[in-house]
Amino acid sequence: MPNTKSAARRMRNSARKQARNNVVRTQLKTAVKKFRAAVATKQDNSPAALRAAISTLDKAVKKGVIKRGTADRKKSRLAIALNKATAAKK
Repeated sequence: MPNTKSAARRMRNSARKQARNNVVRTQLKTAVKKFRAAVATKQDNSPAALRAAISTLDKAVKKGVIKRGTADRKKSRLAIALNKATAAKK
């Protein structure tokens, strides 16, 4: 338990931020998972799923949940996965 008023406030703020971060991370994982599923099943909506995943990554960066470099790395790897899948289709 916190000993001071400010420590109690920090605890409440941390809990609130943690809840928000968990929501954003869950949305992020879901978007990436949907994209990977679309690529694995060779669906035509893979580019749309990639756009959605990239958008979710950018929003997570904007909210400070993940770092810019992490998002850029993930976006790059997702784009590479899409390119490999489309090259294999041809």
